[in-house]
Amino acid sequence: MNQQDILVLYYSRYGATKELAHLIAEGIESVSGTNARIRTVPPVSTVCEATEAQVPSEGAPYVEYSDLQECIGLALGSPTRFGNMAAPMKYFWDGSSSEWLNGSLIGKPACVFTSTGSMHGGQESTLITMMIPLLHHGMLILGLPYSEPDLMSSNTGGGPYGVTHLAHADGKAPISAEEQRLAKAQGRRLAETALKLMKN
Repeated sequence: MNQQDILVLYYSRYGATKELAHLIAEGIESVSGTNARIRTVPPVSTVCEATEAQVPSEGAPYVEYSDLQECIGLALGSPTRFGNMAAPMKYFWDGSSSEWLNGSLIGKPACVFTSTGSMHGGQESTLITMMIPLLHHGMLILGLPYSEPDLMSSNTGGGPYGVTHLAHADGKAPISAEEQRLAKAQGRRLAETALKLMKN
């Protein structure tokens, strides 16, 4: 069976969202026939003359719009910025009109994830705002079902909208055991759903 790519696209400032992305990728790759294609977005500069290098100095490569066309599913992650996705991620989606016109993402499954500095830092609203451009692109949104027992017991992150992480104000809290299991479960669910949709 040929390996099918699922795009794991994230923006991370202090590393927690990146870590969640890699855990979701682990869940994706636990499903036979799927591969996680991990990508990030460049930061947005406030200086008009500044430009980012085409290749990041470390970590995942920068996403290209062709990645959206080539994937069979998408996991999208961003830290919370006042209850919304971070500007670099919003900037990427604001430039995706060609993919919208071409229908590149129609019918493909997607899930979302986030990290916040406080328990009430806008986790759920951030997840919902990330869903909105995906719905406009015609994607099928997946959450986390309550058959995952960690949703009922986690004191850190989680939720039916998608996996979350509570990083605390310094951004240094480790990913909890519950968050790890939920991230991997979300990746598995995305991969299994993407393969089922391909067969139809």
